[in-house]
Amino acid sequence: MPLTEFALIDRYFRDLGSRRDVRIGVGDDGAVLAPPAGHDLVAVVDTLVEGVHFPAGSPARSIGHRALAVNLSDVAAMGATPAWALLALTLPRADEPWLEEFAAGFSALARAHDVQLVGGDTTSGPLCVTVQVLGIVPRGEALPRDGGEPGDLVYVTGTPGDAACGLALLQGRLRPATRAEGALDTLRNRFLYPTPRCAIGAGLRGIANACIDISDGLAGDLAKLANASGCGARVDITQLPLSEPLLAAAERPAAEHFALTGGDDYELCFSVPAALAPALAGLPCTAIGRLVEGRGVTVCRGGSVIEFSHSGFDHFGG
Repeated sequence: MPLTEFALIDRYFRDLGSRRDVRIGVGDDGAVLAPPAGHDLVAVVDTLVEGVHFPAGSPARSIGHRALAVNLSDVAAMGATPAWALLALTLPRADEPWLEEFAAGFSALARAHDVQLVGGDTTSGPLCVTVQVLGIVPRGEALPRDGGEPGDLVYVTGTPGDAACGLALLQGRLRPATRAEGALDTLRNRFLYPTPRCAIGAGLRGIANACIDISDGLAGDLAKLANASGCGARVDITQLPLSEPLLAAAERPAAEHFALTGGDDYELCFSVPAALAPALAGLPCTAIGRLVEGRGVTVCRGGSVIEFSHSGFDHFGG
């Protein structure tokens, strides 16, 4: 017997999470939630479309993971803690093995971050996943994009460029410089299963002036932060934290290009007053430059400006 819409929801999505602040969750006309006193609500939403945000035929578990991860990354960039999620899932058909894997990927990441699914919708059509995440942050402490100031140090978490290289490997666009499958699997998994930096984002409250997550490329997203702050940015390309797997798979110029222009890292890029830099000790982040007077992002090598032009991914940019 074909799986009905309501049976699908009941089987795979009804009992995802058990937060005490959910008064009414999945199965009603709307969710009723109880944010804690003294906190602001942060709302983010992202859509993943097959063939645009992930290759056709991607593992269902990866799609479930990524659909939630990209939203958790936005919450992290606001310095907030994720709490509740809503899921709108459009499917070509009710494929139960696919749904089981999708739900497993979504559920594992949700439980790791204490996020409860509280509602959504299912429809029939081309594969498309929309997730909204609601988070909480102490009142007035959310991290904006527009708080940076000239002189701030610019930091990035993790190792940008890995996910873009992983996608190039998955799509067969890159002939890797190594046959070490361990390194190549690491890069592929950086695309398939990104790690949202929620704990770091919350830890940046009171330290960072401005923050953004890297979804469309480090240089392009840094430009958004700098422009919002009324600044420019100067990046030292020699300070980019390039991972060993990335340098094994690609020659250094290509690795630098992946790190500056590649999307889908879901790392955090943020600015910090130099006086507060010691507070970052122990965090997996690297200083790569400064905010400066002016506009745009300037990339340098050894003090010399190098030619570089990339504005980041744009769905309607041609």
